[in-house]
Amino acid sequence: MHALGRTPALTFLIFINILVAELTCTDKKQKTQNNSSPVAEVNTMVSVQMHLLCTKALLCCSSIPLKKAVLITWTIIPRGQPSCIMSYKIDTMETNEINCLGRNITWVFTPDLSPDLQISAVALQHEGNYSCEIATPEGNFQKVYDLQVLVPPEVSYSPGKNRTAVCEAISGKPAVQISWTPDGDCVTKDESHSNGTVTVRSTCHWEQNNVSAVSCFVSHLTGNQTLFIDLSRGVIQSEHQAFLLISSCL
Repeated sequence: MHALGRTPALTFLIFINILVAELTCTDKKQKTQNNSSPVAEVNTMVSVQMHLLCTKALLCCSSIPLKKAVLITWTIIPRGQPSCIMSYKIDTMETNEINCLGRNITWVFTPDLSPDLQISAVALQHEGNYSCEIATPEGNFQKVYDLQVLVPPEVSYSPGKNRTAVCEAISGKPAVQISWTPDGDCVTKDESHSNGTVTVRSTCHWEQNNVSAVSCFVSHLTGNQTLFIDLSRGVIQSEHQAFLLISSCL
């Protein structure tokens, strides 16, 4: 089932609270010794959420003044794909790209203005290692990112027989955690997909006749969702409360 189900056997209320983190340049400081000796950056893990709408990601190179630079090189190694190399030679103002066409990866402005990189529409294929190296007469300065792409799941429910309910989170990345209140006799199964997403399905049964309302809590890095299900009523009511912070393509 790929949408919230509707049935006269259950009453449910749905509250969705999602915060989408836009990837921004948060660390523009290059560590140096006495402001002269280059130091290679430690690999930094960053995460950005993929949307049906366009989401940008901004990866920052070292903040070395470009007047000191000789060559700027971005080396991009997506998981399971050929590498892409983008470079800019300062003295000749020459740019060069190797195997980068059609990947939605560009300089933020022009490389003579900024060495930073932009992914204009984040997708699963953008996961991987991104390394920016600035060559100067004093040595090379490097910044390395491990980019993780998060995929929000599509949460649905379906009724079962004999006081049973099913809560399913479809194609999320990473896999969600599902819990129920009150506790029941529950079985949760994961199904991994070839694109790296995971579907989690939890089926729960309550023996006690005094349990009439239950809730399914879906926990994920992109936000949490709670489904409140009334097992005893036969009227359908739904209420959605969503909070979305989305970075759009401009």
